[in-house]
Formats: sequence, structure tokens, C-alpha cells
Amino acid sequence: MTDQAVETDGVRLSGDPAGESRFLGRDRELKELRADIERAGLDTLSGRKAPRARVLLIAGRPGSGRTALAAELVARVADRYPDGVLRARLSEPDGSPVPVARLARELLADLDRTVAPGADEDDLTAALREALADRRVLLLLDDAADAEQVDALLPDTPDCLAVAVAQGPLTGIADVRPCTLGGLDTKSAVELLSRYTGSVRITVDPRAAEQLVEVCQAQPAVLTLAGGWLAARPKAAVADLAKHLHAADDQGTPLSRVFHLTYAALSVSAARTLRLLSLAPAGLVDPHTASALAGCSVAGARTALEDFAALGLLHPVAGSPLPQYEVPGCLYPLLRALADKHDRPAELQLARARMLERTVRLLQSCRAITETDSDRAREKLGGMPRALRFPTPRAAAEWLRVRRPALLAAARLAVADGELDTLARRLMSQLVRAMVAHFGTQAAAADLYGVHRLVLDVAERRDLPREKAAALLNLGDLDARTGRTAEALVRYRAALDAGRAADDPYATGRAMESVGGAHLELGDYDRAADWFGRALAQRLARNEREDAARIYGRIATAHTYAGRYGDAVRGWRAAVAGHRRSGDVAAHARALSELARVQEYAGRPAEALRTCQEAVEWARRAEDTRLQAALHIRLADTLDRLGDPAAAGLHRTAAERMLREEPEDACEIRSATSGD
Repeated sequence: MTDQAVETDGVRLSGDPAGESRFLGRDRELKELRADIERAGLDTLSGRKAPRARVLLIAGRPGSGRTALAAELVARVADRYPDGVLRARLSEPDGSPVPVARLARELLADLDRTVAPGADEDDLTAALREALADRRVLLLLDDAADAEQVDALLPDTPDCLAVAVAQGPLTGIADVRPCTLGGLDTKSAVELLSRYTGSVRITVDPRAAEQLVEVCQAQPAVLTLAGGWLAARPKAAVADLAKHLHAADDQGTPLSRVFHLTYAALSVSAARTLRLLSLAPAGLVDPHTASALAGCSVAGARTALEDFAALGLLHPVAGSPLPQYEVPGCLYPLLRALADKHDRPAELQLARARMLERTVRLLQSCRAITETDSDRAREKLGGMPRALRFPTPRAAAEWLRVRRPALLAAARLAVADGELDTLARRLMSQLVRAMVAHFGTQAAAADLYGVHRLVLDVAERRDLPREKAAALLNLGDLDARTGRTAEALVRYRAALDAGRAADDPYATGRAMESVGGAHLELGDYDRAADWFGRALAQRLARNEREDAARIYGRIATAHTYAGRYGDAVRGWRAAVAGHRRSGDVAAHARALSELARVQEYAGRPAEALRTCQEAVEWARRAEDTRLQAALHIRLADTLDRLGDPAAAGLHRTAAERMLREEPEDACEIRSATSGD
């Protein structure tokens, strides 16, 4: 998983005003943690080899610098683990635990291990343990919600080390001694302040700086906000801030008091923008998200985010090629409480809808830029505001990659209330299409599976048979494309039931055809032909001639696999006639090509020769060079068998010429097995 730019609640401030990134303080804690790595565990003391990875626990409240300390420890000992460092955040910004299945899949992706999209939690965690069995890696498990999360991700090898960050002890994991954090030492805390204020204001009144540190309880997150407040007021003395805090209501934590002091100094519009950032999916904010939430321009939102980051209210995401910020976990509950207090529920709902609508439009733009040969896509792009357009397909793909966690979180947010309204449907659809356009179905299969699973869960809860059928068909297609044909068959049958319940002829017909395709893949050719026949009957009853012609071909394919060449010839002849009536020249040529193949299998080389020659003519009309070349090669083979090597040579020469003009390999969509 990607590294965070500035630690979520830490002391490592790569984005501070001084531009420094040196870690501050925590020398004692670092020494204890490093010693704990070398400490003999209970298993070793009892003479047994440790069965699992050692776990180091850094415990502390959000804002205590626990994540920064963990990152510093990892950086200092990473050279002992040649297979690298894996990072995962185990809680959402609102504190809810991230499902173990999602965490395991992300870690497997970091290890370049692919797992079937529909794999369950047990399969994923088993695959993760297997992938780590022969590796020496270091895991940083940040913001763990409970011991079960951590335990499920631990490697079954003592050669690995896990550094876990949590708010309290992880009861249930053996041999773990927590390193509990308090405040920074005074010297480090004052130095942290000086990074924002400059050394002069600290030097002229060191006692005031120490008093401010004491008021802030030397907590890094509180000191960061205090430093941001002072940096925004160059003429203010350190003592001024200490007086403000002393004068403030003593209720609440130091963090809440400094935060509210900073918040109170914001303009009305900036304050509203800040509290609405609590609605950002996964706590990740970019200028478009902030612009949509606040209803302001993208340029204005960009400036506001930069100002918030300077005040310590947001953290820049490191390594991101695009402007992107994270809402600190320690500030999330404060922002959420302010939003609930100052904004009506209808206003929050409207802000969320604006954000999701902006996401939909960005996804449309992201996909449309890949369709450069489509006049309609170009027209749609031209009608979009300049701020929503991507300059190149590469830029669109990069945006999709960078914003992927936030986009998937937006999909979860869209259906979080158990509804599946028009906006949620559009978001799901555009997200799927954009991912397929840029990454391909295979590469994006895991994410697509998650999106369709969300739709299915809502459809089942709300008893929406039409949406249920669509989700099941999409999930079945993903299972089929990743080799899980038996699972796909179960999905397709369930989709058929849902389609019938919804009285949806499209879903019903597609499900019947997909059931036939699954049986074909499983080698049950009789059932495949039967289900294709049912789908064909429905298409004919609805006068859907083009689809009927295609299904005739699928029936013929099943008969070909079963060795029933006579039935296969009749099926392909029906497909040829159907494509000819519909005017689909390319499909007509391919159907003739398959008919010629089956005639050859049936021992009718003369008929196959005539059909193949007709197919060449139709392929020429369709301007399908690769199909023409493949047909010429087949003609050459047939002529060789008929004893005419001279004519065969002419066809091979023609095929070679076409292949030289067409740089890609000549290939044909085959309907027979590879062993034909």
C-alpha cells in the first residue's frame, strides 16, 4: 500500500515550513523497541522455535506521534528485511475497521501475487501467509482496530517482523509488550514549534515556549496546530498563543482547544469548506473533491487546501504526482462534530451529492479520452468544462491510479445508506467503465468484483431483482474470465432467477446464454446446446435477429465440440443467413469461416474450399485483413490435401503479403478446441 506523505498523527513533518524531515525525539522509545526485536520470546525461552512473526506494538492516542514513531523504527531496521516493507492502514478515518479481506488483497497486490477476484477472507489470508512464507519482510500495520485484524495478517514465519500501531493493547496476541506513548520531551517539542515560528520567537522567550509545550501536553499533533497558528501570525509572540489557550474553556483536550482556536480564526467560507472535508471518501481530498463539497471553483479549493496544510489541518500525501491531502485521523471526529452542529442534514446530503456527481463527471471524462476514434466521445469531452478534462489518456490513467482508494471509498459511500439511487448507479457504472478502459478487465478484476458486490448487497437488502440480476451477471462474467467457471455457473443461474422475478427479458436471455457458455467451458456440450437453444427461442420470439444469428453460432460451436458435425454445419448455415439478412458483413465473413472449418472436420474438403473462398470475399468487403490472411492459409492447407500444391503456394504468398502489411499477428476467433 502507498506510503503516507506526512505521518497521520506524527512528528515526521516532510511538509513543514522549514522543509525538514528529520525525526524529532522518542530516543528512549526507539531504543526500547529495537531492544524488543532482539529480546527472546516466550517460545525461544521454552526451547521452541517461534511459530510466527514477532509483533511490536506502539500504543497511543491519535495525535501522539505513534504512526511517526512506527515509520521511523521501520526506516531504521528495514535493512534487516531484504524483501522489503509492506504497509497497511487498518482503520477508516471514522475509526471503523477495514475488512481483513480487503487488507489481505492489497498486501498481495503489493507482493505482485494475483488471487481470484471472488476469493473469501480465509483464502486471501492463506494466500498472504503462503506468499510471505519464504520471505523476510517488515509489516507496518497502522491504526489497528483490534487484535483479530492484526492476527489475521501475521506471517507464519519468525523471519518477519510486524510493527502494529493501535490506541490500546492488542489482547489476544501472545508475547506483545506495548510501547505506550506520552508527550515529547521538552527539547524536541520546542524544536518542533521552532520549525513553524522560526528560532527568533523561541529564543526571545524560551519560558513562554516551554509553557506552551506544557499546555499542549507535548503532543505532536497539538504542537503542529499551535505552530501553524503562530506561522500564520508572524507578529504574534509565543506567549500570546499560551494566553489564548489559558483563557479558553478548560473543557476538552488540548487538541480540541488548539483546533477550535485555529478554526475560529478562519473565514466563514474557509471554515465551512474545512468541516465539509469530513465527508471526503477515505479522508483523501483533492481540489475537485473540495470544490464539489464547498460549491466553489477548483482554483479556490486548491488555495484553501494549501492554506489548511500550512496550518496543520491537512497532511499532503507523499509521492503523489497530483495535489492530494489527507484529513488527519485525530481531527476527523472534531470536523465531523462541527459539520453536524453547523450544517443541516439536507446541506450535508447536498454536499455529498455534489461530490459524487463531480466524481461521476470526472470518470466520464477519464473514460471518454480513451475513445479518440469516437465522434460522440469527442463531442462529449468538448462540452465539459476545461477543469474536468484530462490533457492526455496517460494523465487520465494516472489520475485514476492515484485516486483509486478514494474512488472505491466513494462507491462504498454511495450505497452506505442501503439505497441504490440514480447517482449511485451512475457512479458504479462510470467507475467500472473507466477502470476497464484504462487497466483492462483482467487487471481491474478485483476492484470490479468489489463494486459489483456492493450493488448485489444493496439489491438483496432492498429486494431489487433487476439490479440483483445485473450484479450477478457481472460477477459471473468476472468469475468466468478468471477461470472460476463453476462459480460463474452458480452466479448465472441465480441471475436467471432474478431476471425472471423482475420480468426482465434482457437479463433472462443473457443469463440463459451465459449458463450455456459456462457449460460449454466445463465440457458439458449437450447442456450447453440446450441452454443456447432456450436463449435462441427467446431471441426469435422477440424478433431480435442479430442476437439470434450470434446464438446460432454458439449452438454450432457446442455441436462442433461434441463431434456432431452435421448439426454444427446446419447451425453455422443459419448463422450465416442471419448475419447476411442483418447486413453485418464482418460477422457474415467469420460465420462463413467457421462453417468452412466444420465442413473440413466433417470430411467435405471440396465444400470447405468453396465456403472458404466465399469467406475470403466477405472478409475483403469487411476490410478484415487478419481474417483474410488466416483464410488464405486455410485455403492453402485444404488445397494441399486436395493435391494442388501450386494453388496452395499462391494462397500462402497472398497471406504472407497481408501479414507484412498488417504488423500484428494474424489471428482468428476460433470456435473449436485447441486440439482440433
